[in-house]
Amino acid sequence: MSDCEVCGTSISGEPILVQIGGAKMWVCPKCAKLGTEIKKPPGARVPGAKPKVGSRKPQTKRPRDVFDLMGGDIVDDFNVLIREARMAKGWTQKDLAQDIKEKENLIKKIETGFIAEDQVLKKIEKVLEIQLIESVDSSVKISGSSAMTTTLGDVIRIKKQGR
Repeated sequence: MSDCEVCGTSISGEPILVQIGGAKMWVCPKCAKLGTEIKKPPGARVPGAKPKVGSRKPQTKRPRDVFDLMGGDIVDDFNVLIREARMAKGWTQKDLAQDIKEKENLIKKIETGFIAEDQVLKKIEKVLEIQLIESVDSSVKISGSSAMTTTLGDVIRIKKQGR
């Protein structure tokens, strides 16, 4: 059972998907008169309904987003660099974990390709004396055609420089 998104009453039976003033809502039959009924798209889940067994999609590795990249970009083979630098010092994963005050399991994940938080990567950089995060140089000139376009952040940066 689920609740009507308009009046809040408990819906007995199946809720109805309607559009009211541009918003799509699951409502009771009484409130369905307030909007236009929308046909349920295939695979649409009714709120409050239990998911079918086996309907969960396998999780994929989340790519880093713009906010993750603000401090710079992580080098492509960071996990190999970490492993080689650690082994060159003759350290085990446990030794590295203790030195940077993190869990050994995190080091194992990082060495298999898990992208940790920037502060953890900076600790590893400092201890192993390697560079994992490339700084983004905004003064780099791109020649020829490029897939890069001007973003809102670029406009703001340009306006601030003009002051």
